[in-house]
Amino acid sequence: MKKSFMLMLAASLVMITSAQAAEADKADESPWKSEVELGFIRTTGNTETQTTSIKADATYEVDKWRHNAHAEGYGQQSKGDAGETVVSAERYELSGKTDYKFSELDYAFGLLKLQKDRFSGYVYDHIVSAGYGRKLIKQDDMELDVELGPGARIFKVDATPEVSGETEAVLRMSGKYWWAITGNSKFTQELNTEIGEAITSSQSITGVQANINSTLALKFTYTLRHKTKVPQGNEKLDTETAMTLVYSF
Repeated sequence: MKKSFMLMLAASLVMITSAQAAEADKADESPWKSEVELGFIRTTGNTETQTTSIKADATYEVDKWRHNAHAEGYGQQSKGDAGETVVSAERYELSGKTDYKFSELDYAFGLLKLQKDRFSGYVYDHIVSAGYGRKLIKQDDMELDVELGPGARIFKVDATPEVSGETEAVLRMSGKYWWAITGNSKFTQELNTEIGEAITSSQSITGVQANINSTLALKFTYTLRHKTKVPQGNEKLDTETAMTLVYSF
């Protein structure tokens, strides 16, 4: 993964932590909730590969407002036949989302999501959206949120400078579910789809998390990413299986 991205993310986490500490001094219960996931696999010998994944989330919730920032990066490197380093996967995502709660169950949202996947055939693929959300299930051990709203996709397929980016209208639908199986384990499911005039993008993330202690957890996720239209030579469906260590603070 690129060193600049890692440094930028590390700096962001330091600022988040500092802000959280400042808020904690003002109130017994901080409005900040932060979480960092890290996964790393390195193989040596007959096969030499290195896979790194990192995710960071920060949520600030007070009164009727809820703000969330999300950043993630994924990279995979291996040794080529001549001993050179070959990058076979490289993906980055940065998003910001704001919710305004009308009631305990209903809210409006605004979303900006920036995505870059080097091996997807797209130079970039960004989403801007706003709409309505509702909490369909709200229990102590289970919650389900659904969202619906219009938006726009800004994307570029060809990497050549003379080819400009494109924009199309989309309808965004999203669902987020979690269930506390036990006091120390949780099941999560996220579904997102952006239905466009030319392209429909969908993503499913299924996860199971087991707590190690009050701040550390082990998480297993299975991710599906699908596009109805991709450049020639690219697959429409990507899958990712990951085991990560989660630190909450």
